[in-house]
Amino acid sequence: MAILHLTEENFDAVTGEGRSLVDFWATWCGPCRMQAPILEQLDGELEGSVKICKVDIDEQPELARRFGIMSIPTLATIEDGEVLEMRVGVQSLEQLRRMVE
Repeated sequence: MAILHLTEENFDAVTGEGRSLVDFWATWCGPCRMQAPILEQLDGELEGSVKICKVDIDEQPELARRFGIMSIPTLATIEDGEVLEMRVGVQSLEQLRRMVE
């Protein structure tokens, strides 16, 4: 499954059902660019069992405010619309696997 790019318009619909891992990031953020290939690898492993999503905080400032994003990358595990866990900073593949278990 491809990584989904979320906006204010589709965020609640996508994350409201099932489990999602959401990466709050920005194009200018070096650590965010380091996180991207790890997320792509995880997406390939999970084969759609968990939705892997990205929110560009520069394009979606309201979503960043809604979730209190102060540093990026911030990754959030969301199940059926409810935030289960949030972590700041680059996460390893193993750390991401544990977040979505």
